[in-house]
Amino acid sequence: MVHIRSLKIFCDIVSKRSFSRAASGNGISQSGASQAVSQLEEHLGVKLLDRSKRPFVLTPEGDAYYQGCHKLLKEYVALEEEVRSLHEEVDGRVNVASIFSVGLSYMNEFVQLFKERNPFAAVHLEYQHPSRVYELVKNDQADVGLVSYPRQTRPFHVIPWREERMVVVCAPVHRFAAQDAVALAELAGESLVGFNDHLQIRRETDKVLAGRGIHVNVAMEFDNIETLKRAIEVNAGIGVLPEPTIAREIELGTLVAVRIEDMELVRPVGIIHRHGSALGPVARRFIEMLRSHEASSCTEALRTNVVGSK
Repeated sequence: MVHIRSLKIFCDIVSKRSFSRAASGNGISQSGASQAVSQLEEHLGVKLLDRSKRPFVLTPEGDAYYQGCHKLLKEYVALEEEVRSLHEEVDGRVNVASIFSVGLSYMNEFVQLFKERNPFAAVHLEYQHPSRVYELVKNDQADVGLVSYPRQTRPFHVIPWREERMVVVCAPVHRFAAQDAVALAELAGESLVGFNDHLQIRRETDKVLAGRGIHVNVAMEFDNIETLKRAIEVNAGIGVLPEPTIAREIELGTLVAVRIEDMELVRPVGIIHRHGSALGPVARRFIEMLRSHEASSCTEALRTNVVGSK
């Protein structure tokens, strides 16, 4: 008889690409992990892993078995959580991967709200670059992903979540700081602190500026929003950023947000999860909270802080 534990050990070996890491994660020795795979191979009468190669590779049979077992384990965990939730508070854990500019800006408020409403549930939140968020969700290492400009492609299911207004951001000493609004044409010739051009938010901003024939001088480029904001604070240039991402700096008075008067620029943010992967009650409830009116009012308070402190 094959046990669920053996299937989990096999799947962990494949996903972690390591017998030792899978063994450590399951509280067994490396030889114990190797024996678990050997027992599965003996039971099935096929080789699952080609261990003659370094690193090992999945055989065609092993790949088919891994895909099926991975789905089965997700469904099993979801079933356990579902059964537990029938007679008690929702119990379990949701793994969330978020891009930096969403996670670092306001996800802590959502996590705190979720824990208050679901005291027996846990949220594991990690911040990653967009490509890594997609990778974690695709490999079922994250139940939920939070990304901007979400791609509705296999194997992802996208749930539209929010649209964040883009604003011109500058240091308090910059001339724009005294203005209530700025026209896009006024950005011509300005020094710009922007995201690296491999990020979608940078490509979308460039597209808008090019469409208006506006040339800016890119003074600095960064792959994360926190470093970018620090550069704007010391007046290295202006930025065009989603409004909620600068709420803390607006409140502290280190940055100023200026409305764009002649175009409504927004950054769409979506929730992604893997097609065909069973979401447990905790993950489903977390998504419901993100989309709920109460959660929206939480982030609306952030927007009020930004506008009200101007």
